[in-house]
Amino acid sequence: MEALYEGKAKRLWATEDSQVLRMEFKNDATAFNGEKKAQFDNKGRLNNTISTLIYGQLEKAGIPTHFVRQIDDTNVLVRKVDIIMIEVIVRNVSAGSFCKRTGIEEGRAFGQPVIEFSIKSDALGDPLVNDDYIRELELASADDLVFLRAAALKVNDFLSQLFSRAGLRLVDFKLEFGRLTDGSGTIVLADEISPDGCRLWDLKTGEKMDKDRFRRDLGGVMEAYEEVLKRLKELS
Repeated sequence: MEALYEGKAKRLWATEDSQVLRMEFKNDATAFNGEKKAQFDNKGRLNNTISTLIYGQLEKAGIPTHFVRQIDDTNVLVRKVDIIMIEVIVRNVSAGSFCKRTGIEEGRAFGQPVIEFSIKSDALGDPLVNDDYIRELELASADDLVFLRAAALKVNDFLSQLFSRAGLRLVDFKLEFGRLTDGSGTIVLADEISPDGCRLWDLKTGEKMDKDRFRRDLGGVMEAYEEVLKRLKELS
């Protein structure tokens, strides 16, 4: 089938159903807007399996997603969507770029979640934007933003509890949303949820269990992902 899109960590392929795509998870790892690159054996398998487990749990919790079913170790079927070109970042604890921008030390828990929006654009470096920028750039409507905030907070509540049961602290994470192309205009959660897009710290030791191990050359990247998967499977 025809390859429709290739990103840093995934490929999208057409299927015989015009409203369903095949999403392939790659073994590629990137950081710092693609400036740092590597490949890890089993990364695609791990992220696919972790994301499949999480999306299945989200669907059961009444949070609509693009997920249809897993095909094999590195491929899933997903409903076709028009991606809203805004990344929604939810932060529960200070880390990463938040610390760089504010000078706050890493690890400060927030009184309530911090929501950020950024333009989904590698060429621009995914810049942060506010509601006014989004309105003038016509990236989303005011009603869309209300929905995105509410959905992101609902996902945060659910995932924070899920990961806590797995002995992990959900520090922050990135979400993408899209509109189904079936004519309904329904907005659903898209892309993936995995240690590539979530910061996860061990609740007891504070050890980083996510892509920061790659960003910071801490080693044991796939070992951390394997441990995250193991813990999530134990909850099933």
